[in-house]
Parts: sequence; C-alpha cells; structure tokens
Amino acid sequence: MKSSDLDVLIVGAGAAGMMCAIEAGKRGRRVRIIDHARAPGEKIRISGGGRCNFTNMGTSGANFLSENPRFALSALKRFTQHDFLKMVERHGIAWHEKTLGQLFCDDSAKQIIRMLTDEMKAAGVTLSLGLGVKAIARNGEGFTVDLDDGTRVSTASLVVATGGKSIPKMGATGWGYDVARQFGLRVTETRPALVPLTFEPGLLEQLKPLAGVAVDAVVKTTDKARSASFTEAMLFTHRGLSGPSILQISSYWREGEAITVNMAPGEDVAARLLAAKTENGKQAVHTALGHIIPRRLAEVICAREGLAGKLAEVGDKKLRAMAETVSAWTVKPVGSEGYRTAEVTLGGVDVAALDQQTMEAKSIPGLFFIGEVVDVTGWLGGYNFQWAWSSGWAAGQSC
Repeated sequence: MKSSDLDVLIVGAGAAGMMCAIEAGKRGRRVRIIDHARAPGEKIRISGGGRCNFTNMGTSGANFLSENPRFALSALKRFTQHDFLKMVERHGIAWHEKTLGQLFCDDSAKQIIRMLTDEMKAAGVTLSLGLGVKAIARNGEGFTVDLDDGTRVSTASLVVATGGKSIPKMGATGWGYDVARQFGLRVTETRPALVPLTFEPGLLEQLKPLAGVAVDAVVKTTDKARSASFTEAMLFTHRGLSGPSILQISSYWREGEAITVNMAPGEDVAARLLAAKTENGKQAVHTALGHIIPRRLAEVICAREGLAGKLAEVGDKKLRAMAETVSAWTVKPVGSEGYRTAEVTLGGVDVAALDQQTMEAKSIPGLFFIGEVVDVTGWLGGYNFQWAWSSGWAAGQSC
C-alpha cells in the first residue's frame, strides 16, 4: 500500500470542507481534501434553486438549534456573513438580497463552487474526487487513513466535513457520525430538518383539491418546550404541507404534536365576514371568504365546515367559528418527507465534545468536525451555509 504524509486531510468537499482547506492551505499546511462524489460542492450546486442562498445578513446565534446554541457563537463572530460576502465580491460574483436578509447569486451557484475551488488551488490544496475512506486509525499524535483506491495517508490533522443524512441520492450518509463514535464522541439524536410535513390519508383526501395552493401564513408549534413561530409562505402539497414556514417549523416539530396555522395573518377574518354579511348578504359564503384567502382554499374550508349557500343564511356564531379555522387551524402532521427531501440534518456530533474556538475534539487532538455533521442546525435562509463557512474557517486556523 502506497503511503503519503499530510498535515491536514479533509473528508468532504462541501461548503465547510472547502473553506477549511482554503484557510489551512493559506497557512502553508500540506492539505488534501477528498470526496466520494465526482464533483465538489454538490449541495451548493442545487441550493437556492440553483442560485445558492449563500448567507444571511441577519445571522446571529438566535438562528441556530443545538443542545448548546451558544456553541456556534465563537465561529460565527470570528468569520461573519460580511467576511464571506467580501470573498464573493472579490471574485466579482453579482448577488442580490431577497426577503429576510437572504443573499443569492444573480447567476449561478456554480460561481460559488468555482470561487472555492479557485481559492483552494491558489492555496496549494490537493483535491481528490471519487475517493472514499476505508478505515481510520490513531497513529501516535496523528492518524493513518486507508483510502478505497488502495493508498494509505498519514496526517497530523483529520477534518470530518461529510455533512449529515439529508438528500441521500447525492451520496449523503451517516459516515461522519460513525467516525465520531469510533473515537468515543457522543452523537445526539439526528432527524430530518427543513423538510415538508405529511398528513394521514383521510385528511389528505379532504385537502386534495388544495395541492399547489400557497398562502402567507404564521405557523406555530403547540409544544411550549420547543416554542417557535414563523411568518412566511406555506404551500399545500399532495402529501401535506411545504413552503418556507413549514420547513422552518419542521426543525421544532415532533411526531405526535400539532401545529397551529394562521392562513390570513394581519386580518380580522370574523370582522370582515360579518361586515360582508351586512353589506351584501346575498353573496355565497365561499365568495366572501375568497376575498380574504385564495378561492380554492375558501371553497374547501366552507365545504369542511358545511357552510354552503348565502352569507345571510349563516349565523354569526358559525361565521366566527369558520374565521377561527382560518386564523388558528390546528392540525397534526403524521410525519415528514424524511431525509429524501430534508435540506439539513438536525442533531449530530455533540458540541460538548468539541472546542468552540477550533472545532477540534477535546479528547482527540488533531480530529476536527465541521459543518452539518455537528449538532448545529440553522434556520432556512442561508444560515446553514454561514455555519459551514464559519466552522470551516475556524478549523482551518488550527488544523
């Protein structure tokens, strides 16, 4: 078996891994980054509809979930969204800001990948693709890593940047968690996050006509221990609910719990319906409601409430009850669409086992975990990419 010596071996050529490689290479380290995929940055490529929501201008510690949310603060403060934006602008990549501080490329996510690979090349980093790891062993103060091409690498530092289980069709696995466990590090419970939620067949049949209907909504958890509320678009699907507000709440929701949805935020639905009854009681109930929410949604709600006919024929009490359905619909999803469509994995390598300044395992000098594999999960909107840049940068200063 052929052998080679490195200062740093990084497994995973995604956002975090490439950022770490750039920083370590700039420090004069002999760096090699490997990935079993045929191209680097595959999740970058598909993100943001192909335009990569590469960071968020409002990034703070409040936008992240973890057993210890404060863990992320050190890295996020030392390499900020403004620092990454400077890199983007230095490479002449045009960008624009959408709602809620989200930054996207004007052109293509491939520009971000090209920026990172160009930076790695300039820093003297070796990139090896289509290459996986067979085995890892501690070797004195470093590591011996057997690769699946039959070669062996000796490295002073080993950086695990392999992400979580989300989007397995792109090669995602729980390999990084296995490495953590091999070296005695705890892995917290993992589950799909930023993922659409699903309904049971009976409810799906009732809501079938709504597939494709979108509304602005306020979506809240009903569990006080994981209290959360998001005001963004919501989409009815053939399997349940999706859209930004649902993806956000999915990180807080658990099986067996309900969520509450206000499908007409900022509206006093009852007051508007009662006023419409006074002004034009001859109009159909679903017509009046259709002036407040999408018509198809109004028709389905009226049908479920058994409110056909004219407004004048419906009692005020029933109109108020229907308004409550619109403004505080409580529904219990049965599950999610799982890792197949989840944007990220919630949970991961226990942050208590890592140094927040360096991302190094406290009990295993030279072993680093960065990005999604760590128990730090951001909200939808560029926060997970910023965590990748920040944690990768932090590890790159020390490995």
